[in-house]
Amino acid sequence: MNNCPDPVPEFSNTRAASAANMDIYAMLANDMSRRTLLLGGGAGVSVLLGQTAAATEPASVATGAAPSLHARTLRTPRHTTRYWEAGPAQGPLMIFLHGWPEMGLMWRAQIQTLAAEGWRCAAPDMRGYGDSSVPKAPGAYALREIVHDMVELHDHLGGRAAVWVGHDLGSPVAGALASHHPERCRGVALVSVPYFPDGFALASLLPSVNRKIYPVDQYPDGQWDYCRFYVTHFDQTVSDFDADIPATLAAIYRPGNPASRGQLYRSALVTRNGGWFGSAHRAPAVTPDPALWPSADFDILVAAFRVTGFRPANAWYLNDEANVAYARSAPNGGRLSQPVLFINGDLDGLCDIGLSDVGEPMRRACPDLMVTRQPAGHWLPLERKTELVDDIRSWAKVRQLA
Repeated sequence: MNNCPDPVPEFSNTRAASAANMDIYAMLANDMSRRTLLLGGGAGVSVLLGQTAAATEPASVATGAAPSLHARTLRTPRHTTRYWEAGPAQGPLMIFLHGWPEMGLMWRAQIQTLAAEGWRCAAPDMRGYGDSSVPKAPGAYALREIVHDMVELHDHLGGRAAVWVGHDLGSPVAGALASHHPERCRGVALVSVPYFPDGFALASLLPSVNRKIYPVDQYPDGQWDYCRFYVTHFDQTVSDFDADIPATLAAIYRPGNPASRGQLYRSALVTRNGGWFGSAHRAPAVTPDPALWPSADFDILVAAFRVTGFRPANAWYLNDEANVAYARSAPNGGRLSQPVLFINGDLDGLCDIGLSDVGEPMRRACPDLMVTRQPAGHWLPLERKTELVDDIRSWAKVRQLA
């Protein structure tokens, strides 16, 4: 983050060295004594965890006529990427990029539906998540490095121009890839977080803050206050999240609330409260919402974060200066010539483009832009699984991307 008063230390105590020496799926198999773990969402949906995950194809998820969902691993000299894949090998390619604090499995509903319709779908665990590489240095989580990961994955998947779908911090990755590597991108679908041609950084976000909701004298960073807190109190933030990982994730993943639209959003109060969880420094006991994460999927998410902790995921926020410089190096000033779809969450207190000017840079930089809206909060892909597929499908048909 720009203008950071406190230096951010190197990651000297990351709890997982890399995906090369710790496999979430093998660990789960041991923990669950070789039993079958049912993945919610339909009868007969299961992933057999009784076998140690292999390097290229450990386990698969199958349900009736739905395509199998395979977990695979790509290892290169610079990085390891674990990814989920389904659909015909020769189908048009669609790659799903998750954000904070997610993993590739969050896209399971969309992947299985679109794969059944002929798309070849892939969803990586992004750098610092799941069984992908977990570098120690904060600078390793700069956008340039993450885009390079995706270029390697894209080459591994055959290199045909793909449709890239991003959510949360996955959206800046998809947008940066489209701007820096346009030949790899047929279209971009961004969910919740719009495109920022000048880089997703606090300096780019502040001009869009709605000062009727967030007066500058009281809330100088508006709803983006949490971004600054992550930088100025990095170790505390990680410690607070890691104190009770199941409770943290259950508290984070809540659906949008219609009554909160246009009101002060909780992310603006993080500094004032001394952290997301205030003086308790740990998440309250909250029951996970199975409508968002089916219970077994949530168990996998929790197991992954028990290995990595929140330090790598939060490190994505530590590279504003580098990310802005990277954005400014894009050809054509970051303007995207490809078809772009933005799916807005109308109950998203962070990024609702109807409540602020947060979508204006995207509108200026994306001449072929389609905007759709869903009655959802920030976790739109989990809240509106089917509706998101409908939006992507309709846009792809209109733009002849299939």
